[in-house]
Amino acid sequence: MTLLRGSAILVAACAGVRAGTGRDGVAHETTSMVFNSLEFAVFFLAVFALYHALRHRAQNLLLLVASYVFYGAWDWRFLGLIALSTVVDYAVGLQLAATDDVARRKRWLLVSLVTNLGILGAFKYFGFFADSLAGLAALGGLDLPRVTTEIVLPVGISFYTFQTLSYTIDIYRKRLQPTRGFLDFALFVAFFPQLVAGPIERASRLLPQVLSPRKPTSAGFGSGCWLILRGLFKKVVLADNLAPLADRVFESGADVTGLETLLGVYAFAWQIYGDFSGYSDMARGLARLLGFELMLNFDLPYLATSPSDFWRRWHISLSTWLRDYLYIPLGGNRGGRAFVVRNLMLTMLLGGLWHGAAWTFVAWGLYQGLLLVAHRSAEPALTRLAPTGPIGARLWWGLRVVVTFHLACVGWLIFRAESFADLGRRVGTLVGSVTASIPEPGLALEWLPVLAVLILPVLLFQVVQAARRDPEVLVSAPLLVRTLVYVVVFEAIVLLGEDFGAPFIYFQF
Repeated sequence: MTLLRGSAILVAACAGVRAGTGRDGVAHETTSMVFNSLEFAVFFLAVFALYHALRHRAQNLLLLVASYVFYGAWDWRFLGLIALSTVVDYAVGLQLAATDDVARRKRWLLVSLVTNLGILGAFKYFGFFADSLAGLAALGGLDLPRVTTEIVLPVGISFYTFQTLSYTIDIYRKRLQPTRGFLDFALFVAFFPQLVAGPIERASRLLPQVLSPRKPTSAGFGSGCWLILRGLFKKVVLADNLAPLADRVFESGADVTGLETLLGVYAFAWQIYGDFSGYSDMARGLARLLGFELMLNFDLPYLATSPSDFWRRWHISLSTWLRDYLYIPLGGNRGGRAFVVRNLMLTMLLGGLWHGAAWTFVAWGLYQGLLLVAHRSAEPALTRLAPTGPIGARLWWGLRVVVTFHLACVGWLIFRAESFADLGRRVGTLVGSVTASIPEPGLALEWLPVLAVLILPVLLFQVVQAARRDPEVLVSAPLLVRTLVYVVVFEAIVLLGEDFGAPFIYFQF
């Protein structure tokens, strides 16, 4: 039975899926078209087989149709939104290129901004701001009606909105020429491997790959399959097995000790990393099988040595988007200290709000901004403190990694909290545990082995990646080493992987 189950996974691995039944032996319904679902495996294998039998133009048409089928499988009603953004930005791009009149160019750019941000705001933030306004009015003695309409958030809207906006902004800045092929542009916007959770690609990077014939290689196929397998491991073994621990701590009204809370925060930190970076790995691997190269979205973020280094490694496509289209236009590092602080804080506040319509996300962005400001101020002193000897330098590096990781964990505590009251309870539990003479272990003794078994192998592999300075170090490793790692990862997916087709965390953003 295990052999048959493993064979099914092996066939599906190159399509980014976990096949099979749950641990209770009962088949579980999966969310439509998640990468770790049987539906997606069948879909991708069919697309893959047809794709490599066609020429370039027919390939693009197939991928566009497949992308709309993929997105429509989530909810066909939202196809109109992505089509509207595509049509508007295609037309705006042509109009921007057709005139040098500054006023007209600004008006056309405004059309793109209002359309895309208007759709995003209506679906993602309308209820949040309406409720916040009503609450603020209540403080002043006014009774405004509460908005009770529930608006369904279209999957991936935050990602493809920023992607298509980068196209019109770059044309406005005269850094990019518009494409004349509407179907090519539509494929750039809707390319299904990275449509719903990134990476957020720039037109300057992805569009040339759409426009030019692609020549998949055996090396690309092998490395693409490894990326898919690695991403699948991160999702179904690392993230999905840590999720129950994190949920146990963060569920409403949970009665947990301080040590359990701390371990729950660790569990969530690695859960969200495994979940999101796992998706990005699978997206890059799927694209590579089709001859595309997507950008690296995660570069060992938990080995960062400072808050700024963390944001150079975590969700790189978003952090660089915010840098290029928000932070630098605000003034970036130009001007006095007060202006730089303002620019950093505004960028991170809006970055926090991008993640969700809740004040806890705004607080998370505020916290990240404060960390960046504090690190910028402390960096000269930290540089002077750094040891110069090889052993001291390694110890200093390790200390900075540990501190940065725990600063990130404080952020995840804010990020995951359902409300400020919930956040206050978690913090109070942690502080009370620190001040207690003898911490109460509770379930922590049961959780520690689980955390160690799941996290330590991933962390050790990342240390090797960092030492070699190669995120894909395994691809160039000796055949025996590669084979051994592939077998271990495959067996871990078979034996430890969850089979429920659980959706990815960032789908809700």
